[in-house]
Order: sequence, then structure tokens, then C-alpha cells
Amino acid sequence: MDPAADAAALARHLTDAGYTLDAVTDRIGEAATAALARNTTLATRDALGDASDPQAALVRAFLMQDAVPAAALRGALGNLDRWAGQGLLTVEGDSARATVEIRPYASAGSAGQTVAPGGGSGPGGAVDGWVVHDQIPTLDGRIAPSRPDFVLGLSPASTALAQMTARRPVGRALDLGTGCGVQSLHLAGHAGRVTATDLNPRALRLARWTAGLNGVDLDLREGSLYEPVAEETFDLIVTNPPFVLAPPTDKRLVYREGSERGDDLMRRVVTEGGHRLAAGGMLQVLGNWAITDDQDWAERLRAWVEPTGCDALVLERERLDPYAYIEVWLADAGLVGTDAYGPRYAAWLAYFRAPGIAEIGMGWIVLHRPVEPGRAPDVRCESWPHAVHQPVGEAFERYPDALALARLPDAALAATRLRLDPRVDAETLGRPGAADPEHLVFRQRFGLARAVEADTALAAVVGACDGDLPLGALTAAVAQLLAVDADALAAEVLPRVRDLVREGYLLAAPPASDALS
Repeated sequence: MDPAADAAALARHLTDAGYTLDAVTDRIGEAATAALARNTTLATRDALGDASDPQAALVRAFLMQDAVPAAALRGALGNLDRWAGQGLLTVEGDSARATVEIRPYASAGSAGQTVAPGGGSGPGGAVDGWVVHDQIPTLDGRIAPSRPDFVLGLSPASTALAQMTARRPVGRALDLGTGCGVQSLHLAGHAGRVTATDLNPRALRLARWTAGLNGVDLDLREGSLYEPVAEETFDLIVTNPPFVLAPPTDKRLVYREGSERGDDLMRRVVTEGGHRLAAGGMLQVLGNWAITDDQDWAERLRAWVEPTGCDALVLERERLDPYAYIEVWLADAGLVGTDAYGPRYAAWLAYFRAPGIAEIGMGWIVLHRPVEPGRAPDVRCESWPHAVHQPVGEAFERYPDALALARLPDAALAATRLRLDPRVDAETLGRPGAADPEHLVFRQRFGLARAVEADTALAAVVGACDGDLPLGALTAAVAQLLAVDADALAAEVLPRVRDLVREGYLLAAPPASDALS
């Protein structure tokens, strides 16, 4: 058997039968597609009725987990023995049943996103194809624990990672813990070479199918964390590692739970990953971390990052108490309503109490290896539970350049022509009828959707940043208008301008020749 040829042949069958995201959505409708994203098939059953054409047969087999008449599925896929031999389905008498899920998936790239049946959406390198993963064990409200080597498909976590990934062109990218391979599909759109690793052999097998169906060439390697890539370095590493803080068990779910204690696996992903970055490279991690009674969370995570020598931005997006956290993951494991639920809950609570874990933080960690060695890294930890503009990856893509601009010496920054991002709005707030507003706020309509209040001097300087004059000239002009000392105003405004540059409000204006062209 030739895996590449088999995958290409299967992709042709799926396309010819109309088993693509657009075609399936057109067939069953937006509402049924949304219901599939909630892991329920009843709306799709209603939409399909008694249809048994090739497209309907594929939907029933691969999205609804039905036993399908072999003749109907043969009309879609040809020789069923070929796919049974590959472990994609089984044939028993006159019926056939899929053993994995092949889900239509599409993304319009950084300009937009498309909801895929059964879960999520994603930006990034444009994708229009399929993702192969294990069947959802809790489809239609079933109670069915996952197998230990379960390969998860599209999920809110995988969607969030795709949305936060910087999509700048890179030479080498690493998809650490690839799972079903969906992140690699996006990476292939802007990376010269993509390496994908996983500890789970089954994950690598299904990721190979995902890659093959989409015509993507992946360097797949088996092993734990960074072991498969030895001393190699990368321009971009993305990972949604097994981050769930769970007590050890012989029924550990490999896709979400590591063998390390507490959040040690997350710490290793960050600390070791920082040393696997080439100059200018970026590591982007989505995960969980412990918040303990005896240490500030930002201090803990700063200790993970600082040994790497990398710049870092750590954003806590959410925080859960132990009870809420345990309930989320017991439900995810399919244990609700089973005899194992209570004992497992108690074991989890004891596991958290021993090291003093009071809460669990969830969020994003981004590391950047400076091009110029030797300088002190910029490490920032923030709680950011606010809504963001997706795909938020653009903000992280611009992060290294923003840091470099914000680090310029005072004289160099004063000589720089800056421009306000056109997607920043200036909002004024005040009492009705008052002569002047009480507050002026600059608000981003992109990225992290930050907002900052500005006083009169800062608002005047920032508002004048249109790329025509250097910052120093603007500051001097504002000082003259306000009848204040120019040097004193510059000393007051410059640090705040640096923050606005670092946070993406202000950009370096292009050279005059570029602006004219």
C-alpha cells in the first residue's frame, strides 16, 4: 500500500461525492451544521431525511457514526476493502461503519474563518479539506469514556491556538503534540517546512491521513516533548500540550494529561521550548497553570520564562476554582453519570490540596528569541479576560517589531516618524452639556482590543502621529501649544508613547519613498 496514493485517492472520492465543507453546509443548512458543532446529529438527520446518495452516505458514516448500507458507501468510496484495510471503516455483511471521523474543515485564512462541522473554526494559512480523528464518544449525549490513546479532533482549544498563531512566513515550524494534525495544515500555508511530533502513535497515524488528504507534506516524528527534534531549532513552535492538571491514573487520556506532576509539563514546554527557537523565532503555547497559595501567579510563570533569555508575553485569559475545573474535565472524559465520577472527583481535590493549588489559570504564552543577543528580555504577565478581535494572531505577529521599536534609545525614538494604526478609535466621555469631555480613550478595533485613557498632552501627541513628522517635532509642537517646557513634556510623554508602541497602537511609518509609491 502507498499511503500517499491512498490518501490522494480518498480525497478524490470525497470531493467527487460533494463531501466538502461548503457542499455539506449547503445540503444540511447552517442550523444543522451548528448542531454538529455541538456534537448532536438530530438536526442533520432531519435535514437528510431518507437520502442515501453518496454525499448523504458519507455524512452518515463519518459525521453521524451510523451503520450505512455497504452499497451506498461503495457508491461514494469505491472498493470498501481498500479503506477497511487501512482501518478507516469496517464491513459486516451488507453494512459498513466508519471507525474514525473524517470531517470537512475549512478556513479562509487570516482574513476570516469558517465554522467546521463538529467543532470550531480557524484562521491562518487557508485550508479547505478534511481532518481525521477519533469518533466523538459522547455524540448525542451518550456516556462513553474515551480510550486512553484517543485522538481529539477540532476543539475550542485547537481553534484558539490556530487563531492566536502568528502567520508570518517562516522557514521551519514545529507542531508540538500534533494530535489530529490540524495545526500543521495551517502552518503549511506559511512555513517552508513543518515538523509535527506526538507521543501517541495513533495520533501520528491519523495526522498522516489528515496531511495526505490535504496534500500537505509533513515531517512526522514520534516522541515526548522536544526529544524527537534533538538539538534542532525552529522559527515558529506552536503547541496545545496535554495541559490538564490531573492526578495520575492508569487510565490517563494522552491527548490532555501528561505524566508530569502539577503543571510541570507546561513549565517544560515553555522553558525547553525557548531554547529551541532560532534567532527571531517564536513559541506560542495555549495551556493551563497552577495558581498556588504561596506565590503570585505572574512570579511563577516569570520563573519559567526568564531562564530562556526570550522576550515573553503571558496572558491569563480565564481562571477557575478547583471545583469548576474538575467538573469541566470529568465531563470531557465522559464520566458524568458513571460510578467513577465521585471517587475521581475526590482524588482530584486531594491532588490539588497537597501542593496548595487554589485556582487554575488558563491562557496564552508567547516567547520571542531576540535577534540581537545579550540584551535583557522583556517579560510581561497580564490578566486579560476581555474579548479580543479574532484572529488575534496578528497582534503576536507584530509583537517582535513593536518591542524593537519600543526599545529604541530616546533620541532614536524621538527621530522616528510614527503613525496611529487606523483601526484605533478615539472616544471622548463626559457629562451631557459639559464644555469639555472628562476622558479621552484610545481603543483598538483589532488584536487584543486594548483601551487606554490619555491626558491632554498624550492625546495631542498621539493624535498628531500621522507619519509626516518625527515624534520629537510633534512633542515640541504640542509643548508650544500648551505653553509648557518642551523637555519636561518629552520626559513625561515618551515613556507612555513607548507603551503604546509596545501594545500596537503606534507603528513606524514607512520610509518616505515607500509612502510615495
